[in-house]
Amino acid sequence: MPAQEPTLHLVCGKIAAGKSTLTASLGATPGTIVMAEDRWLARLYPDEQADLADYVRHSTRLRSVIGPHVVDLLRAGLSVVLDFPANTVASRAWMRTLFEEAGVAHRLHYLDVADDVCRARLRARNASGTHDYTVTDAQFDLFTRYFVAPSPKEGFRVIVHRP
Repeated sequence: MPAQEPTLHLVCGKIAAGKSTLTASLGATPGTIVMAEDRWLARLYPDEQADLADYVRHSTRLRSVIGPHVVDLLRAGLSVVLDFPANTVASRAWMRTLFEEAGVAHRLHYLDVADDVCRARLRARNASGTHDYTVTDAQFDLFTRYFVAPSPKEGFRVIVHRP
């Protein structure tokens, strides 16, 4: 059994802010697993993510399956690092249902990174070929338009990370 109380870790940050790097670090804690949206989507829907509508459709399907599984893992005493972007009020509301249903603690890790830093990291990531997706500047701009930083009125336990 894990030494710590089960916790659902959530991540909020723009593309290339460092969410996956942080989640890998959090996932190294004993009794903790990482569930990464990009990995699942890339394998379930290869070559089927051409635009934002595709992402929303596929992500919604994935969440309908992953959500109950995450709750089961948390109830079993494991901590879960959910490497799904908590970048909108609606996505965070869905994530809230998970830790509330499981009756466990949560942490919302907010990576507060400037756009120019994210773009530089994105270009380096694209050049390395190590990520499941290559993201263009136009796609970065599109997804960033929907980004909403967490607000205190949402009631999350927020941990802010800055470079």
